[in-house]
Amino acid sequence: MRWVPVVSGAGIVGDGRHARRMQRLASGNGAAVAQNADDAALDGRRPVTELHLAGGAAEEPRREDVRAEKDLPPDRHQAILEATKQVAAVLKRHGHDFALAGSVAVYAHGGVGNLQHDADFCIRPEDAEEIAATLEEAGLTVYAPPEDWLLKAKCLGQDVDLIFGLAHEPVSTELLGRAMDLSVDSVQMPVLAPTDLLRSLVAAFSEHHCDFGAVLPIARLLREKVDWERIRREFGDAPMPAAFLYLLERLDVIAPQGGHR
Repeated sequence: MRWVPVVSGAGIVGDGRHARRMQRLASGNGAAVAQNADDAALDGRRPVTELHLAGGAAEEPRREDVRAEKDLPPDRHQAILEATKQVAAVLKRHGHDFALAGSVAVYAHGGVGNLQHDADFCIRPEDAEEIAATLEEAGLTVYAPPEDWLLKAKCLGQDVDLIFGLAHEPVSTELLGRAMDLSVDSVQMPVLAPTDLLRSLVAAFSEHHCDFGAVLPIARLLREKVDWERIRREFGDAPMPAAFLYLLERLDVIAPQGGHR
């Protein structure tokens, strides 16, 4: 049975072929299962609906998936790293362009916090369908959430987000080209550059999501590697990002605008 991923809407992937697939998914008989909330530092996303293979009922877990989950350590931090490495290995083996994002990207840049949520990968919107098929063929479960800027997957029992709309714009070849090749638990993979990583977090701030406490230690960690003037130019006029930048100035994390420490 063929997997039909959802990559439509918001001007990212919106041709008639994808719209028709969305309609078929929406009218299908797949069971809905509530999923865990995503990484709060990345975005204030709602739980999503699981969509199974088009026209079919929920599949039983593959034996290899169940066995792999039992082999994972009880520490979720390490389990998320194992899932990250497995997804990255599949994407690299098939020649897909991507960049690690979110909390695991912070870890790759030297963050020491314990991973508790999910693994985030940036992919181009035009690659989303092919990547979804690749992961499904590798034995992963792929989810199609109502949000039209990402796909979701399950790997070794952990949530994986495949994001093709980041910081209010489509993931571009230029963004992926700026990624840095870093080690993630002894596996090399492309990771969002510091400025792009901070940009994705600051862009998520709004009246409904403004957890400065989650992003503050990341800003401290990466402060010498981030183009803060670019962050200010792009987001400094928005109330919540501006408030966060002011907080960083008051805490002496960054220099005041137009000034020096």
